[in-house]
Amino acid sequence: MATVRYFAAAAAAAGTPSEQLPAATLGALLGVLRDSHGAEFAQVLGRCSVLVDGVASTDPATPVAEGATVDVLPPFAGG
Repeated sequence: MATVRYFAAAAAAAGTPSEQLPAATLGALLGVLRDSHGAEFAQVLGRCSVLVDGVASTDPATPVAEGATVDVLPPFAGG
């Protein structure tokens, strides 16, 4: 299981700040997230950065190891 943590708009769209999900790759995990959280979440996810154990990744083949932390970060405003 991986711990998926959502921040700001991603947490609002997912309806939870975090959850535990099984997935072997980032692509598989993102597919599960899109399917389980619906169209609004999928739109937000399209604007997000995703970190696997603190490392940004856009590669769907990125391994998601047992016990990994995956952060879903929407763009933040500020200065």
